[in-house]
Amino acid sequence: MLIISDSTDDDPVGLRRSPVPRLHMPSPSFSSEEYLRAPLVLLDDRSYADFTRRHVPHRPGLIVVLVDPDDGTVYPRAAAIGAEAVIRAGDSPAWLHLRLHDATDCRHANWETLLTGGPADPPPPASS
Repeated sequence: MLIISDSTDDDPVGLRRSPVPRLHMPSPSFSSEEYLRAPLVLLDDRSYADFTRRHVPHRPGLIVVLVDPDDGTVYPRAAAIGAEAVIRAGDSPAWLHLRLHDATDCRHANWETLLTGGPADPPPPASS
C-alpha cells in the first residue's frame, strides 16, 4: 500500500497498527510505477495540491484521508481525482483495515483482531 503524505508524522492517515506493508512517500517523490503498482493508495488530503500537480492517471483503489472534518471541499476534489472513498483519519479503522486486506488479497489478515467487537462477540458482562 502506498501512503502519499507530505507529513513527517509516523501515522499521517490514522492507520494505527495495521499489518499491511506500507510505503510512505511525499507527493513529489513517488514514481508513476509505484503509484500504479500499489494495491491501494491513501492520499493525505493535506498533500492534495502537490498530488494534483503530478497529473497522475485515475486508478481504482485511491482513498482520500481527510484530517480536517470541517473541510467541505474535499468531496468534489476527491471526485476530480477519481478517488473511490473519502474517510477521516482515525475513523472507521475496521473498515479501512478490511479494505486494505481486500486490496492485498487478504495476505495480511488477522481475522480475530479485525472481527473483535463485531456482532458475533458476546456482550460485555452486566455490572452489578
